[in-house]
Amino acid sequence: MTAIPLCVDLDGTLTASDLLIESFLALIKRNPLYAFRCMAWLLRGKGYLKAQIAARVAIDVSLLPYNARLVDFLKQERSSGRDLYLCTASDQRFAEQIASHFGFFKGVMASNETRNLSSEHKAGALTAEFGPRGFDYCGNARADIPVWKQARKAIVVGGKSIQAAAQKVNQATVIFENKRSFIRLAVKEMRVYQWVKNLLIFVPLLASHRFTNADALIADGIAFLSMCFCASSVYLLNDMLDLDADRRHNRKRRRPFASGEFPLAAGICLMFVLLALSACLALMLPTKFQLALAGYVATTLAYSFRLKRVMLVDVFVLAALYTARIVAGGMAVNVVLSDWLIMFSVMIFLSLAMVKRYTELDKMQREGKASAAGRGYLTEDMSIVRSFGTAAGYLAVVILALYMNSANIRVLYSHPHRLWILFFLLLFWISRVWMVAFRGEMHDDPIVFSIKNRASFTVIALCVLTVIIAI
Repeated sequence: MTAIPLCVDLDGTLTASDLLIESFLALIKRNPLYAFRCMAWLLRGKGYLKAQIAARVAIDVSLLPYNARLVDFLKQERSSGRDLYLCTASDQRFAEQIASHFGFFKGVMASNETRNLSSEHKAGALTAEFGPRGFDYCGNARADIPVWKQARKAIVVGGKSIQAAAQKVNQATVIFENKRSFIRLAVKEMRVYQWVKNLLIFVPLLASHRFTNADALIADGIAFLSMCFCASSVYLLNDMLDLDADRRHNRKRRRPFASGEFPLAAGICLMFVLLALSACLALMLPTKFQLALAGYVATTLAYSFRLKRVMLVDVFVLAALYTARIVAGGMAVNVVLSDWLIMFSVMIFLSLAMVKRYTELDKMQREGKASAAGRGYLTEDMSIVRSFGTAAGYLAVVILALYMNSANIRVLYSHPHRLWILFFLLLFWISRVWMVAFRGEMHDDPIVFSIKNRASFTVIALCVLTVIIAI
């Protein structure tokens, strides 16, 4: 048996990722206009496309999500004297880097500018090299079926359907079962728990005292779902663009894309489906909401591709994106927002964005790192970030106090003096959020922390109750 070489596929087999998609995402992250060049390269063949992308991007192969069980199996085979070959449709550059990383492959067969080593082409190349039935082959997809037909033994990495397909053409099958709950992983990657942020859509309804209007509630409900689907599509794109940085992060490396549990191809499809659903719902609402949603998408794309890596600009954009949810909620029900609400929103969300960055820097410092991966901050910036954040938070409290002394308040509220409860609740809440962050006990996202934390949730509920009793 040791005289029979074992040929191993790469994408989806040795590693859970897909290097063509991963390298493409790394390329358009550098410059989205490369997407058009990729179309031109594809006209000259898939192998040429892969070669051109590989020549322009670098992937840290040590961070790729490898199949640990298969790696252990390959090490055992190599220790018994068996020759191992890495045979992949990925580009030669990446394949050689991965082979060098492991050190137990005798040779590499991969795609280049003139050939795409996949399916029948791979079967022909292996048969020419080792002869019919002169090799064992380890793969994971239907594209590997022609190779298994020519192999002495099929080694399958995958679920029931691909196992059955392999056994039809090669009875000598060894199985490394790979069970995945795609629905659970999709929901996790969509970050459904983050949809709580989109409740900001209903703020204009509450502020304009129209929360008992059924038509307005339905309109804002549609706007809420549209914004949720839109935000999830952006989260998917953001995580696909941030694979390298996420894999270097202690917690984010367990995300479905970074860990390889959820396929990148499925993620791209899901992203476009969610975006289409969001657009369909938006068409049911006023044109102003559609424009607000389009602006939100454009800003989030700019944030994902570039702005998130620019110091300070990133937190201002985050504050603007939170405020955009309130603006979109007002446009969905034709409510004109006051300058007071806009100013307050920008300041309070700027403070929370600073909390987010401060928390990340605090964790980096505790881990002995000098900077946050993929960001423009150093750990020595912590003190100034804390100063900016607390100042923005207290400025929001001051804006609220000035609003409660304005003439508008007496027109909108029957008992405006009761609103002073809001002043003390907000003063306590923003102070507590920063105290928790200073102690290193803050969740990465302060909005989610506020909902999950009992004290914060109680304060938010009391704020809503205060507005109602003041009306």
